[in-house]
Amino acid sequence: MVKKSFISVFLSLLLLLLPVVTVSAAENELVSAPAAVLMEASTGKILYEKNPHQKRPCASITKVMTLILVFEAIDSGKLKLSDTITASEHAASMGGSDIWLESGESMTADDMIKATVVASANDAAVALAEKVSGSEESFVNQMNKKAKILGMNDTVFKNCNGLDEDGHITSAYDVALMSRELIKHKKIFDYTSIWLDWLRNGETQIVNTNKLLKTYNGITGLKTGTTDDAGCCISATAEREGMGLIGVVLGADTGKQRFADAAALLDYGFANYAVKELKLPDNLPSSLKVSGGMTDGVGVSCEVSEGIVMNKASMDEVQVDIDLPDELEAPVEKNQKVGSVNFTAGKEKRSFDVTADGSVKKTSFGLIFGYLINSLLAL
Repeated sequence: MVKKSFISVFLSLLLLLLPVVTVSAAENELVSAPAAVLMEASTGKILYEKNPHQKRPCASITKVMTLILVFEAIDSGKLKLSDTITASEHAASMGGSDIWLESGESMTADDMIKATVVASANDAAVALAEKVSGSEESFVNQMNKKAKILGMNDTVFKNCNGLDEDGHITSAYDVALMSRELIKHKKIFDYTSIWLDWLRNGETQIVNTNKLLKTYNGITGLKTGTTDDAGCCISATAEREGMGLIGVVLGADTGKQRFADAAALLDYGFANYAVKELKLPDNLPSSLKVSGGMTDGVGVSCEVSEGIVMNKASMDEVQVDIDLPDELEAPVEKNQKVGSVNFTAGKEKRSFDVTADGSVKKTSFGLIFGYLINSLLAL
């Protein structure tokens, strides 16, 4: 009797635990690839992960970092899309996916970027790197420096195109980080949205390696990659109803599996999450009093740069708290943080700085005397 009672209690406990086990298993089976990450683009919030920091090669996903540096060079004026780039012997020697550049052959930076993004051309990526930094080696050093700045602690780059090389590694999490950085340059979508195009005045046809462009609703990019060591990889970006997602898949066995896993990640994100827009409260003051200054007040402002990612099953109300002093004490510097606006929705929190719009110098005899002299001279 005692034995039957024990078994009954055990089975009851097991039944209670089954739903939890089932949910966990379902999430783990979301992708079949060995490593994956789903990130919301505006906030960087991770919505799903599987071995996110497992260090792996990522093939041509490497070019995401190459393109970050290229677009930074464009933004700074160092490189123009109309600039002519001449392929070196080194660039022309690249194997794998390429556009068969010959040593001494020239193309515009625009066409080199197009070849790098659409056709995943290894030779074009190296030509761009040499144009920006003088050599691929110097460019790769810049790639690694940028990786550290972005917090890509699992990453070491050995080349700019992703060809297999010992020690050339990253992780699904790091790929999501650099993908998020690249898509801040909105110009990239002019290239990632191209399905079919031509180079060399129509002599060379290029077709996008990202087949999700033809099959997935809301797809915007971003980059695929395949090598023997890395397997089939993708960083897929998509946007629906104001929410952008980045789905990273590393090490899939086949291209078909890679695209299926990426679609599953994106589907999961769009089905379960939404970004709730945040608005500044009406009672946020536009200025604060200043004591001991040459003026008795200063304008203040706050910029809300992102929303809160929320599970659609529990769209909590957003609570807003303003943290500001009654007055400031001089001196006050322009753009100085003077307080914050804090948003809370369930466990999610966001805080944005309130800053001074101008500067206020501290009152001194010399400043007051100078002010009086100038006032008298003005009469």
